[in-house]
Parts: sequence; C-alpha cells; structure tokens
Amino acid sequence: MNKVSNEQINQIMENAVITCNTLHEKVTIVTAKLYNDFVIVEASGAVDKENYSEEIGKEICLERIRNKVWELEGYHLACKLSD
Repeated sequence: MNKVSNEQINQIMENAVITCNTLHEKVTIVTAKLYNDFVIVEASGAVDKENYSEEIGKEICLERIRNKVWELEGYHLACKLSD
C-alpha cells in the first residue's frame, strides 16, 4: 500500500498504552507507548488552575499524539517507497 490510512492510525492509537497525569494542578502530561515501544509525550496546560480541566488537556494531547503518529507513519512509508 502506498498511503497511510485512517484505519491504520486508529489501530495504532487503539493499541497504544496511554497514561495521563496532572502536574502542578494545571498541566496535563500524556504519554502514548506504541506497539513497538516507541513513546510519544505531549503536554497541555492552563494559565490559571481555576480554568484547568484534565479531560480537555487529555483530548488536546491525544490529538497532538495522533498527528505525530500520522507524521511518523508517513515518514516510514516514504522511506519504504524510496528503497
């Protein structure tokens, strides 16, 4: 196959081990350990802890991680196609 599919990215994300932590009462740290043990880390935070939501922070981080997986899978495919 010469393209990265949404199904492929969904499968990678579904098989990832996701951890989420809050630091300093206003920062969300999310890690995604992929099937090959590669780990992607993202952070999101609020300026004021009164406005902080771990749920929103996790959503933001997971979207960023998903975008990185797209980029990495695209790079991997480009390498395979250039051989």
